[in-house]
Amino acid sequence: MKPKILIVDDEEIVREFISEVLIRMGHAPLSVSSGEMAVEHMEQGEFDLVITDFKMPGMSGVGVLKRTLQLWPDCRVIIITAFGTIEQAVDAMKIGAHDYVTKPISPDHLEMVINKALEYKTLKVENRQLKREVGDKYSFENIIGKSAVMQEVFELIRRASPSDSTILINGESGTGKELVAKAIHYHSSRVDAPFIKMNCAALPEGLIESELFGHEKGAFTGAIRATRGRFEMADGGTLLLDEISEIPPALQAKLLRVLQENEFERIGSGQTIKIDVRVIATSNRDLKDEINNGNFRSDLYYRLNVIPIDLPPLRQRLDDISLLSEYFLNKYSQKMGLPTKTLSDKVMHMFMGYSWPGNVRELENVIERAVVISKAQELRPADFPPDITAGIPTMISGGMDVGISIGDAEKILILKTLRAHAGNKSKAAEVLGISTRTLRNKLHEYGLSGSD
Repeated sequence: MKPKILIVDDEEIVREFISEVLIRMGHAPLSVSSGEMAVEHMEQGEFDLVITDFKMPGMSGVGVLKRTLQLWPDCRVIIITAFGTIEQAVDAMKIGAHDYVTKPISPDHLEMVINKALEYKTLKVENRQLKREVGDKYSFENIIGKSAVMQEVFELIRRASPSDSTILINGESGTGKELVAKAIHYHSSRVDAPFIKMNCAALPEGLIESELFGHEKGAFTGAIRATRGRFEMADGGTLLLDEISEIPPALQAKLLRVLQENEFERIGSGQTIKIDVRVIATSNRDLKDEINNGNFRSDLYYRLNVIPIDLPPLRQRLDDISLLSEYFLNKYSQKMGLPTKTLSDKVMHMFMGYSWPGNVRELENVIERAVVISKAQELRPADFPPDITAGIPTMISGGMDVGISIGDAEKILILKTLRAHAGNKSKAAEVLGISTRTLRNKLHEYGLSGSD
């Protein structure tokens, strides 16, 4: 769509001149003779650019500027000024004017200023839209999960995001720790600042210190230039230390000092660098066990563990499996340009009985594979890897596999009854001949949760 442009000047000859320049550029401007008339038009709809004279009878150019920005903050305003009022025009720019043009007006200069103003408006809107899309992508409301345990996680994220407190996210691989970290950043006051990630497990031990703190030229063999570390890159924003348990013990003391003092030195430099960084750490190991084994400093643990967030494994989120499956089916069917595929009842039963050691990431991968490989609209057990199809003990002669414990048999029976009644605990408890409270206690004992 062509930009909407409004010309405001009490002199007809000036309005006609500016209109001719804009028409030559391919625009169709609207022109009015007073600030009051300009405001009337702006109150009826948004304009992309307003070109207004500085001195006019009645409402001045500054009045037009202020009212424009009140109504349409993204609108660009160009002030037309005489030589003697340049200082006032500069003051108008401090209020929010985009630029000014002095009389007599040069057509080429006016065209250049107009183009820059419209480009700026377009970039501003696009950047805001991009930030909104990024925020939506990592919005914790869109982290998929309807189970009670995930709702508790969401509430903790809501409360933790606005603060600057250090956060420790615990969870098995594939549970979505990085996704939660990004959601926290994009819902914090640091959203416009950098989000920097460092995977501590992916770096050789000898490189971690340099990656964290940077180094000066010649600090060690191969240091051919000065390099900023992740803490410097994240200044003003958030630093995600993924798999923090992999930080070598010798480096943990330096990391602790940075967290306490908000300062550090590059390797090979004696200069102290002050930073303002929020740290979010993740771990797929129990750091208390690592402390007991002498692999992790207790003081660093307590400095990181200001706000702990524990992400449950998928096997403790049975209520979420169908929701996640539907999401990934839609995602990869659309990516392949196919009608959205579905899962057979047998596949869903198979999913509910599998332990999912790779958690949500594993579920996503197997669904993506099945969508890509299977020619059928409805996905069946044969479309999935053997380790998943073997996840439920095979029923034999009306019973269960020989060798499983009574506890496991009870668990399988309860899960199958729940599935048969679409997760309705009241109905399942009635069929099983137990109270709903007993059923809930059993599910809690198995490390499972859900809602009717």
